[in-house]
Amino acid sequence: MNGKKARDKVDGWVILDKPVGPTSTQALGRVRRVFNAAKGGHAGTLDPLASGVLPIALGEATKTLAHFSDGTKEYEFAVRWGIATASDDAEGEVTATSDVRPAQGSIAAALPRFTGEIDQTPPVYSAIKIDGERAYALARAGETVAMKSRKVLIHKLELLETPSPDEARLRLSCGPGTYVRSLARDLALALGTVGHVTALRRTAVGRFRVESAISLDKLEAFGHSPARFGALAPVETVLDDIPALAVTAEEAAALRQGRSLRDPRAEHSPPEPGALAVFHDGKLVALADGDGGFIRPARVFNL
Repeated sequence: MNGKKARDKVDGWVILDKPVGPTSTQALGRVRRVFNAAKGGHAGTLDPLASGVLPIALGEATKTLAHFSDGTKEYEFAVRWGIATASDDAEGEVTATSDVRPAQGSIAAALPRFTGEIDQTPPVYSAIKIDGERAYALARAGETVAMKSRKVLIHKLELLETPSPDEARLRLSCGPGTYVRSLARDLALALGTVGHVTALRRTAVGRFRVESAISLDKLEAFGHSPARFGALAPVETVLDDIPALAVTAEEAAALRQGRSLRDPRAEHSPPEPGALAVFHDGKLVALADGDGGFIRPARVFNL
């Protein structure tokens, strides 16, 4: 006996409003402790200095984490002009300064250059792996890190306000892999100055918005009372955009065993191929691939 308390089987999503301070992994650990959950993961990392929407998957919901990989994310952030840092945020050492402060009109005029598909070089202080090592670990060890440019998609970028000549606040909607810190750095350079992110809040990940997220303080205040389960959304919450298919008990058992089925929809007309969320008696059985005639399980669920 090692004295450790056994973890519980808890399945579902917690849409967390992560505060500034903890890492995403630390926030996940605190959510797991509230539910005493045996298994968990998070969708889309937030830096310690960032706050906002951090979807937490518990138990069987972790099997749907990949469904977030291509989701749209929305942010509000502040840029400090005139100071560049090694990390492109307020944590890094100052690497350059400038006396140039862009005017509000100049900022607004530059934004269209940063919408659509653009080339972006991630920050050196990022979790991207280079030869098996995290870039930030190499940078902290004093090694020179060469980050490769890549394509990212910016759906929308707008100026919200300029509270002072030193600062601007912006709103961003973007595709996967976008670094807000890189965007702020590059925007500053395009405006003839340097800059870094001083505040970052993620307001949406896919269909999850910050307005419906729960704070870590509020969640932890529930303790181990039954009220905490009111913050737990069903596993299938993230699958709303996938066609659903109901099957019989026998068909559900076959899918759970990894066997393919004839697509029951094919009796009426050839079904469209693609992903399916398969249910029996209201419970999610599997994520499956339909090819028009057969259904093949990709992930099965124990719910």
